[in-house]
Amino acid sequence: MMTDAKYAGNAVYGKLMGCYESCKGRVPFKPKVGIVLGSGLGDLADSLDVEGVIDYHDIEGFPVSTAPGHKGRYVFARIPRRGGAAAAADGAPAGADAVGAGEAAAGNGGVGDASFVGGGADAIGAGGPAAGHGGAGDASFVGGGADADSVPVVLMQGRIHHYEGYPMSDVVLPIRLMGLMGIEALLLTNASGSVNTAFAPGDLMMITDQISVLVPSPLVGQNLDALGTRFPDMSEIYRKELRSAILKAALKEGIEMRQGVYMQFSGPNFESPAEVRMAGILGADAVGMSTACEALAANHMGIKVAGISCIANLGCGLSDKPLSGDDVNEIAARTGPKFQRLVTRAVGEFPV
Repeated sequence: MMTDAKYAGNAVYGKLMGCYESCKGRVPFKPKVGIVLGSGLGDLADSLDVEGVIDYHDIEGFPVSTAPGHKGRYVFARIPRRGGAAAAADGAPAGADAVGAGEAAAGNGGVGDASFVGGGADAIGAGGPAAGHGGAGDASFVGGGADADSVPVVLMQGRIHHYEGYPMSDVVLPIRLMGLMGIEALLLTNASGSVNTAFAPGDLMMITDQISVLVPSPLVGQNLDALGTRFPDMSEIYRKELRSAILKAALKEGIEMRQGVYMQFSGPNFESPAEVRMAGILGADAVGMSTACEALAANHMGIKVAGISCIANLGCGLSDKPLSGDDVNEIAARTGPKFQRLVTRAVGEFPV
């Protein structure tokens, strides 16, 4: 466990370690994958065989989600492995999977047909850098870890948002805490608005890259060297091997999968039509109020990151209908069954 004296008096470090000490005795096993469930997508946790639950309110000093549709708890469960994932986890190469017309075509706010999974031959390779965050030192958990037939996961039913008034260090604290629990990979999900005019409400978009320049970086301030380096590389935030697993899962489940760039705004207001146009010019395909800062914090810790966004509405100005949070949650909930099939199969194929 991190005990470096140079962090004495650092409020961010102290709060993180206080939360870890408060909950580590209730963690039933060492999870390998963390899953953040976005607005309207929380039912996935209820569909699994749950082995443990930790309510955010029961973790001393933990920020509590106030967003509608976010229950506010960690859920511990196991997801069955699929295909050759167990072999990949043991070090066998996962290989390259043929996926749609390629990621290169996705991410240009306006060119959308090439972003479906389907009959092309662009291969996404499997061998990104290994996770190596220095967090979960003592691993003092109640139960065991992984087995050959399942992936131990911790799911967040409810995330913390910057717009709730929390500092960015609190927004990413739940991600860092999962890192201390031992996760090697993180799947971020959200409900978003489309910027790409080829996308429609109910589509699922795999995040290939992100834009986060409009929100504060969670890495500002004294660097916690025990978590990661001062200047982390951002060339592959969303790891190729995890994207490959998601696209393979989508093909097997018969789910059309969009691909694109996600841009985080601060919220809580929806974006203006001019801001949506700006996002498209910058290269975004979808916009929302979360996720990018969490991916940045996880990447800093050496945790492999993947992301899936449920397109819940057309971006402001792309339709005549005013936007509302209720509509976002309704579309996300309606997409829930498809989302659950995709996530459970994809995580079962993650090379962890």
